[in-house]
Amino acid sequence: MSTAGEHTDQHYESELRELNLKLLEMGGFVEKQIANAITALVERDDDLAQLTIDRDHAANKMDVEIDELCLRLLALHQPAGRDLRLVTTALKITTDLERIGDMAVNICERAVELNQEPQLKPLIDIPRMSEVAAMMLHQSLDSFVRGDVDLALKVCRDDDMIDSLTNQLFRELLSYMAEDPHTISRGIRLVFIAKYLERIADHATNIAEMVVFMVKGKSIRHMDIPPSV
Repeated sequence: MSTAGEHTDQHYESELRELNLKLLEMGGFVEKQIANAITALVERDDDLAQLTIDRDHAANKMDVEIDELCLRLLALHQPAGRDLRLVTTALKITTDLERIGDMAVNICERAVELNQEPQLKPLIDIPRMSEVAAMMLHQSLDSFVRGDVDLALKVCRDDDMIDSLTNQLFRELLSYMAEDPHTISRGIRLVFIAKYLERIADHATNIAEMVVFMVKGKSIRHMDIPPSV
């Protein structure tokens, strides 16, 4: 016969598993939102852009549900050590994921605006940036699930790649705008999109940094990224 203590432990472990699953579900959802936003931009698809904007409420709902689960775990089970770091990390990760979802919406809004005018230039750099940002997000979530510090540190180091691509695109767009003032509104919107992708990469880096804290109990925020921890 199981005791009350065993039942409580089983319920606690079940809720921790649920927390992991909900975070992965939300992560997968915002990854799809990013992919749809870039597709809407490249293919000049207003319908897909609007669909992506309309779906943002689902990310907000997931954010609330995960927060409530974390608070319930803290209140009822008073986790300590690694479990406490897991729950507090999850609270922060869900905030980053919700903001990534907001960035996908922002990209869609700029895409709809850009579709009112002729295309300024072939979109090569922005899809490349989105691939890197999406990879960083996927790997940061993977590092969370696996407790993989090395992968988390790789994500942190990859942030420099996005910064370099952003600066490169910014210089190119400045040359367009300097040569022809009629391109300024389109150029500025593309700069905004590049900055949104840079912010997505920043949020992925935040997640990776929190994974290091969760696993090692050591904060690396605002520090040079070491090769290992």
